[in-house]
Amino acid sequence: MTSAPARTSLALPGSTASVEVATEARVPTVRRYLMCEPRYFTVEYVINPWMDPDQPVCTETAVKQWTVLKETYERLGHRVETIAPQPGLPDMVFSANSGTVVDGRVLGARFRAPQRAAEADHFRRWFLDHGYRDVVMPARINEAEGDFTWTGEVLLAGTGFRTDPGAHAEAQEVLGVPVISLQLVDPRYYHLDVALVVLTEATPSSRAEIAYYPEAFSPGTQRVLRRLFPDAVVATEEDAACLGLNAVSDGRNVVLPIEATRLADVLTRRGYEVHLVDIAELRKSGGGPKCCTMELRD
Repeated sequence: MTSAPARTSLALPGSTASVEVATEARVPTVRRYLMCEPRYFTVEYVINPWMDPDQPVCTETAVKQWTVLKETYERLGHRVETIAPQPGLPDMVFSANSGTVVDGRVLGARFRAPQRAAEADHFRRWFLDHGYRDVVMPARINEAEGDFTWTGEVLLAGTGFRTDPGAHAEAQEVLGVPVISLQLVDPRYYHLDVALVVLTEATPSSRAEIAYYPEAFSPGTQRVLRRLFPDAVVATEEDAACLGLNAVSDGRNVVLPIEATRLADVLTRRGYEVHLVDIAELRKSGGGPKCCTMELRD
């Protein structure tokens, strides 16, 4: 006879109410990621509120921080593939924006900003060179895992600043998975992956668990998220403002920016093991751990 999982009550931010959540041991899943070294990283244009070309940027520091992130994944048992960076494409380090892979099917990217447009074809060629044959380049603007987040059951799809709403239907057709549209309303959180993270993917016997910052979303989308994920970790402005939700989880291990201490405490109480990394140099371009990490779901 197995014992029931222990449970704990967590207070919801800004409320006297609490939610009871399971604290049983979390099980990690080995992942495969695609990353791009920030060899040419700089901030020379503005396409989001985090970017300021007048602020000094150290490419050497960015490479060191990226390397620690890559080594963190490898230490946790994950496999990391790399794509060669290209001169003149300083944001190519944010590989999550250049492809969405589910069950070996690849939907490429089509960037809204012309400064990033050339990145998409470099990633397309990488997929073809590495044995992927089901690769589709989108007709609609689609910034890939920046706005597409797989829960193991459905694809959560953000819109409002970058990805076209029509790209959601295109993703459903290409990837063959159900898509749920989510409306972003705060320009600081211009991509879904800076406002929401999947902590544990759904299984046949359990639902997905997420963390998200409600104020990044429209009122209707907030209601949708509460309905779909009643046990979600509800992040605060403090969590979101350091791009704490731009995180990567394998179901047990969660990689967070080093500044996200409050969120780290909440996740630890939920049974996750948190790994804090310093990625402050890349945040000058609006990116965190997840932005640097495309998941290859073969």
